[in-house]
Amino acid sequence: MKSMKSYRAVATVSVLCAFVCLVAAVLIPVPYLNLSPGPLYNTIGESDGTQLIQISGHPTFPTSGELDLTTVNERGGPYGGLTLPEAMLGWLSPDDVVVPVEYLYPPGVSKGQVEAENTVEFVGSQSAAVGAALGYLKIPVTEKVAVASVLANSPASGHLQVGDVIRAVDGKPVKQPQDVPPLVRAHSPGQSVVFSVIRKDKPMDVSFVLGALPTDPSKAYAGITAGALIVPPFSIKFGLEDVGGPSAGLMFAMGIVDKLTPNQMTDGKKIAGTGTITPDGNVGPIGGIAQKLAAARDNGTVLFFAPAGNCPDIRNGGDKGVNVVKVSTLTDAIDALAKFNAEGPGAKLPRCT
Repeated sequence: MKSMKSYRAVATVSVLCAFVCLVAAVLIPVPYLNLSPGPLYNTIGESDGTQLIQISGHPTFPTSGELDLTTVNERGGPYGGLTLPEAMLGWLSPDDVVVPVEYLYPPGVSKGQVEAENTVEFVGSQSAAVGAALGYLKIPVTEKVAVASVLANSPASGHLQVGDVIRAVDGKPVKQPQDVPPLVRAHSPGQSVVFSVIRKDKPMDVSFVLGALPTDPSKAYAGITAGALIVPPFSIKFGLEDVGGPSAGLMFAMGIVDKLTPNQMTDGKKIAGTGTITPDGNVGPIGGIAQKLAAARDNGTVLFFAPAGNCPDIRNGGDKGVNVVKVSTLTDAIDALAKFNAEGPGAKLPRCT
């Protein structure tokens, strides 16, 4: 027969085990991502005192209302540990979604890698937005090849900079982004390469020693990404940081058009949307459409532009209280907004139904 002392010892151990399990459940990350509605940014307004779209060297016109780009907050995975209680709260929230990390990211990807890729996509979306907006306005642009990203601690780090316009590699002309990788791979690891670039309007030759490609040490590696850069005939700059990904393209393009035309595009209303864009004005689907719609709804948005490719992801044609219009091009969005302003909420517009 066990003594009371033995029972107390067993009970104490049980309580300690339960406490440890509880602490583990609260502190140990789970392999999930929580996606929730993020902040909105008015492309024709300011963020932290800085204009999101800054145009000089060309006449601009007053704007009113909002043309908001929408975002998604991510918690977990590469962005940091999502705990079980946090995941459970996400599962219970009508506006959040909780998914396994592997749904969005490959195994082992780091926060730095994700942020670098998002930055490349964001900068690319801004360049494409310039091309789309000025193409809509029939303003000629030129297209150049530029450094879109430089990986930290890579061979090019400290030598090439994001925004450097690449004219040639080892004297061989570069006409499109796809020209750069073969010119780098023509070398062996340990050899020097010379990039002829234009940096802040100043031509220069930049030489550095190539490394070995991490996935194939027999191949040379610079550690940069080259991308297309749309160059307008006047200055268009963007003042938004700490936002990544390509989905702001449509709303940036609309913001540029609004600033460059005398008619106030929104007529003072709160308009929002999302979608990638190409330099010729085609709008593509994005992720997190439900969370972006929820953020727009909570901000009092009256009209929301959704890429046609996202229609299958939108429940019941949209979020209650928000007019959701499907668009395939920049022209679709601008025309739909003009019709909405003229006819009101009852305007017959293409919807996700």
